[in-house]
Amino acid sequence: MGRMLLDQIKVVIGTTNPAKRAAVATVLDKLFPSGSQLLAVSVPSGVSAQPFDVHETRRHDQHRLAGVGLEGGLELIGERYFECGWICVADREGRLGWGSSARFELSAKLVAMLKEGKELADVIDEVSGKSDVRSNEGAMGIVTNLSRAEAYSHGVWFAFAPFISPLKYWE
Repeated sequence: MGRMLLDQIKVVIGTTNPAKRAAVATVLDKLFPSGSQLLAVSVPSGVSAQPFDVHETRRHDQHRLAGVGLEGGLELIGERYFECGWICVADREGRLGWGSSARFELSAKLVAMLKEGKELADVIDEVSGKSDVRSNEGAMGIVTNLSRAEAYSHGVWFAFAPFISPLKYWE
């Protein structure tokens, strides 16, 4: 495949969210079939509860970074808002790899509620009538039927690219 230097790996993620943890665990199982250990630690983000642009969302990952940082946020593209998860992987030498989930459009109704100062997870709980959606299917799952863990797993895989692909692509 590439330059996987380790048969096994120990990874710390800067969140205890079950959906985010599942996304990382799925990728680790595929990248390191000989074994991996995942430790989830709650780390404060240092930015707003609901990031409204890609720059803030990516800073969120860096504040949370303890090995793998994951954060969802909104992005204004043209005149429409999209939700996206950004993922950052750091090794012991401080090298970073970035990836993102696919984006999905948020309705004007949801965006209006978010602009009132609410967080997306709370808005989705309110509109869907469910509770703690953030720890389960997430807004992505409610709106698209693709779970948050599934959607984020692609971004996690992409964030590992600098560490698993040949050096000739990165030097």
